[in-house]
Amino acid sequence: MNQSKSYRYPYPHPAVTTDVALFTIRGEALSILLIRRGNPPYRGMWALPGGFLDIGEDLETCAKRELREETGIEGVYLEQLYTFGKPERDPRERVISIAYFALTRSDRLKLKAASDATRAVWFPVGQLPELAFDHANIIQSARRRLLAKLSYSMIAFQMLPNHFTLSQLQTVHEILLNGHLDKRNFRKAILARGIIKETGEFSQNGSHRPAKTYAAVNPTRVEIIK
Repeated sequence: MNQSKSYRYPYPHPAVTTDVALFTIRGEALSILLIRRGNPPYRGMWALPGGFLDIGEDLETCAKRELREETGIEGVYLEQLYTFGKPERDPRERVISIAYFALTRSDRLKLKAASDATRAVWFPVGQLPELAFDHANIIQSARRRLLAKLSYSMIAFQMLPNHFTLSQLQTVHEILLNGHLDKRNFRKAILARGIIKETGEFSQNGSHRPAKTYAAVNPTRVEIIK
């Protein structure tokens, strides 16, 4: 049976795209994955991985497909962020974009630019190049959502080994927040949440006194967030 259809409407209608804001920590800095565009508009400029939704495609499937095609990355859990739809955001036509975001460990990923991307590179969020479309706004929104999740989710644990010290956990929070946290207050707050437990083991870091190591109380929850 022929499944092809012809769509004709008496009024203009917008196209739909997905964009992916993929964060990681590299060199003690929060970084985001960008691709260099190989096609117009904005040829040669940096942008988030993304592209047009196929007519029979699910939104999340589109986001994962574009991420895989343009950067070689797959298997990352994506969370829907927001819908961006200002009329002038794309010079080609009226385009509405559904943005997704994620935080993951980059040491597990191998970048390979392809499709209409000529390069795929991790950039520190504090040193971003000029971006195509409204992608600077998308990154700002994604970062705000990422920081908000620190207070109620286990998203920071994705950047840690299974057993970690409180100092390691605090360092991840400080990198994500881009600011210093009081050691005593941080430890009191994180222990009060009841989301970590002592392992009974210690970690030796140079000449410093061995530090207790901890683990997530519910490690399967950490896996779901990835």
